Amino acid sequence: MEAKKTPKADLNKRVGMFTNLGLAVAVGLTLVAFEWKSYDDSNLKNLGNVDDNFEELLDVPITQQPPPPPPPPPMEQPVIEEIPDEVKIEQKIDVNFDVDVKETTVIKEVVISEAVVKEEKADEIFDVVETQPSPPGGMSAWNKYLSDNLKYPTQARRMGVEGTVIVVFVVNTDGSIQDVEVLRGIGGGCDEEAIKVVKNAPKWDPGKQRGRAVRTRMRLPIRFKLS
Repeated sequence: MEAKKTPKADLNKRVGMFTNLGLAVAVGLTLVAFEWKSYDDSNLKNLGNVDDNFEELLDVPITQQPPPPPPPPPMEQPVIEEIPDEVKIEQKIDVNFDVDVKETTVIKEVVISEAVVKEEKADEIFDVVETQPSPPGGMSAWNKYLSDNLKYPTQARRMGVEGTVIVVFVVNTDGSIQDVEVLRGIGGGCDEEAIKVVKNAPKWDPGKQRGRAVRTRMRLPIRFKLS
């Protein structure tokens, strides 16, 4: 059964009026809350009379300072008496010239020995000399000798090994080469090939120290590079 209402009982018609009325009441209450003032009607406390008399202050006596000590008496300056130039000062000065020197005293002769020149040993090997050893014809001839006699090892070529071999050897006084060793190698047969080429090299010009041929140790790089 459908509920039926009379048009007078429909509240939706008065929603706007109620809304405006509620806003007006809320604004009024807010203004009243802000403007509301409250006062404390309680009586002020009576603190009574203060018995302290601040006018009666303690009389602080003035501190007596002791008088300063008297200054010290002035020092007496010495009196300088001037002596005239005519007055001679007589004073005996005893000088003793008695020196015990006999005719038989002999002064020893000082013998200065000649400086001993250190001679180099014949078998001594020098690392640094005044004139370094050099290959016959200079370094250009040495490079040509290496290019003509140095063969690239097959193993090193197959493995792609390339680099620089440092060879150490001794150049004798007659220019011959001995004690050939590898200081730093690269392997692949290049070290042995470098030693063989240096051993079969022609005689070098020996190194000189003080104008005399001496045995000298040399370090020489030999480079292997694939073309």
